[in-house]
Amino acid sequence: MSKKSESDTEEIKPQAETENGVAENEAETEAEAEAGEGSEQAEAGAGPDVEQLMEKIAEVELAAATAKDDLLRVKAEMQNLRRRTEQDIEKAHKYGQEKFSIELLSVMDNLERALEAASEHDNETVKAIYDGVELTRKSFIDCFNKFNIEAVDPLGEPFDPELHQAMSTQENNEVEPNTVVAVMQKGYTLHGRVIRPAMVMVSKPAST
Repeated sequence: MSKKSESDTEEIKPQAETENGVAENEAETEAEAEAGEGSEQAEAGAGPDVEQLMEKIAEVELAAATAKDDLLRVKAEMQNLRRRTEQDIEKAHKYGQEKFSIELLSVMDNLERALEAASEHDNETVKAIYDGVELTRKSFIDCFNKFNIEAVDPLGEPFDPELHQAMSTQENNEVEPNTVVAVMQKGYTLHGRVIRPAMVMVSKPAST
């Protein structure tokens, strides 16, 4: 009796182990299936994230390029502004005394007229005055040279409309046409800029 029971028990035991093995295999299969689904979902979810990341990178690169262009533009504008400011300062230094210089020209004109008139007299008193006026004129010339004020006295030179103002014409075959044959009033320049044109008479061919 006892032997039979032991054999029956031995037969039942392998059957139970088989069922347990099947259950374990099914559980493993389900776990693998779930893991596969999870990985597929993870991969599916990772795809849009990568695309969004690439889009953001492209946006950042575009913004950086735009910012670089803006920076270069601002630098160029600052350089132009600095250059214009330097030019304005230079012009202010050069031509700031232009109005004052123009006022001095009439004083020089009067001194030269006085010398021209005194040169025709032999009186000793007049000669003394002449010498004094000449010294004053020389002092003015030195002052003009110091501040780059130059006289324009174009007698015998070709007429230049940028430096000369033609007051009249004169028939003259002894010189080339458009030659300055007389200077009625000298002109002056300040740092090369005309502050008063020379008033001149210009030659023209004589009529036949």
